[in-house]
Order: sequence, then structure tokens, then C-alpha cells
Amino acid sequence: MIAAKSLNTFKSVNKLYGQLVIGPPGAGKTTYCSEMSKLLRKIDRKVVIVNLDPANECMTYKADIDIRDLIGLENVMEEHSLGPNGALVYCMEYLEKNLDWLLDQIKGDNATNFIFDLPGQVELYSHHDSLSNIFSKLSSVNHMQLCVVHLIDSHHCSDAGKFIAALILSLNAMLKIGLPHINLLTKVDLLKQHADKLQFGIDFYTEVLDLNYLLDSLDSDNFTNKYKKLNSALVSIIEDYSLVSFHLVDMFKEQSLINVKKLVDKANGYVFKSEEGRHINSMLACAMGVTDNLNNDFE
Repeated sequence: MIAAKSLNTFKSVNKLYGQLVIGPPGAGKTTYCSEMSKLLRKIDRKVVIVNLDPANECMTYKADIDIRDLIGLENVMEEHSLGPNGALVYCMEYLEKNLDWLLDQIKGDNATNFIFDLPGQVELYSHHDSLSNIFSKLSSVNHMQLCVVHLIDSHHCSDAGKFIAALILSLNAMLKIGLPHINLLTKVDLLKQHADKLQFGIDFYTEVLDLNYLLDSLDSDNFTNKYKKLNSALVSIIEDYSLVSFHLVDMFKEQSLINVKKLVDKANGYVFKSEEGRHINSMLACAMGVTDNLNNDFE
């Protein structure tokens, strides 16, 4: 009887699923939110897009929840004499203090998919605490299962120093936020066009293989050579954790987005709840075969 009661209680919980889209400016966060929402609606999922970037003025989607209804970046800059970065920090801290405004709007039917479009100021999720606290509250109060989708512009692969910086940023965000984490290299169409200019094959960048080769590339540069010990230490940290890897995404190719959707579903647990995974065989196939062809778009 106790087991049956517990099972019924579990079934009655209204589970929501979310992806937190982060990344530096220009990585394609807003485009990703727009295109991923179209794909999810196409397969008959209920989608809620949440814009948490008060500086986002070029949205290609209609936000269902918009932080600008709570606080505006320009007003903060004018009222408190702050620059854009300081104003963004103020806005996130203000949202954290007034989180009930957001929580009251985070409602949906069972298995509703939420897509959160977040600011591009990387310090907000690599060093500052407000976003991490907000994410924790979303998980605990709204029974929302979250994962992070971290977008990095693939042009970072063209330079060893930039790629090491991208790796450190990704690792920092993974450890700071503490949620299931997916790293994506965006603008893969441009990467494909300039593949001959890459120092290594694309697998080197997606699987984050032996990074000592990157150090050799850096050593050939007189400027970076004097930072050899620092670069070596950074590479050692990345390899010691063995957490960072990347997947390619072309946001305007449906199959590429479908592959990312499978990753997200596995990361936030939707795959074990959705109608698409009702049958055991299809559920296991989706869970175990997510990455089979994920990076084939490059080939």
C-alpha cells in the first residue's frame, strides 16, 4: 500500500523541462532559441520561451515571458549611471531578489518545454552567483528538470589560444552551475568552408583530444611563448577534469537540431517521460544512440 501510494504521488507531480541557453555574445543564442522552439512545436510539444536577457533587442521569436517586463537595461543604466556590464549584473541581482515574478509565470502542462535565452556576459555564469541561485530555485520550486546548452562560436577553433580560452570558459561554467551540460560549436557552415585552415581535424576539437598539440602551436608564436607555463597549467586543468567536449550544430538544418534535441532530452530527463519514448525499445535507442551521427553534418 505504501509503495502504491508513493507511486501515485510521483505520477501526480507536474514535471517541467528546461534548457538554459548560455554563451558569449554572437554565439547564436537567440537564433538557437528561435529555431529549437520551431522544431519542438513541429513535433507537437508545448514550448515556452523565456527571455532573461534585458539587453536582447533583436529577438527572432516572440517571448512568452520577458524580463524586460520586470526591468529594463537602459533604465538601469540611466538611473544608476552604470555601463552595460554593470547594468546587466544589477538586472540579474534584481531578478534574483524578485524571483517570485518569474516563478509565478513558470507554469505549464506536464512535460512543457521551457527555453531560457540568457545574457551573453560570461561573468554572470562563470563568476557571479545570481544566475546559479536562480537556476537552483527553478529546479526546487517548480519541479523543473534543467540542463545547460552552452554555445561557442566555432571560429575559436581557428586559433589555439582562443580554443583554450573556450575550453576554460566551458569548464568553469560546468563547475559553477552544476547542471547537466551540453557544449555546442555553432556556425558549423563557416567551419566547413574554412576547414583547410584548421590546424587539426574537427574530431580534435569536438572530442578535445591531446591538448599538448595546442601547446606546440602556441609555442610557435613569440608572444604566447612567454606564457608557456600558464598555458600548460590551463591545459592540465582541462585534461584533469576530462569533462569538456563539443558537438557541432547547424541551426538551419533540421537533422542537426534534431540531434541536439536528443542530447537535451537525455540531459534533462525528458526522454524518459515523453510520448516519443513510450516504448522501451525506442526509449533505449534514443538514450543510447544520441551521439551516433551528431557531428556528421561536418562531413
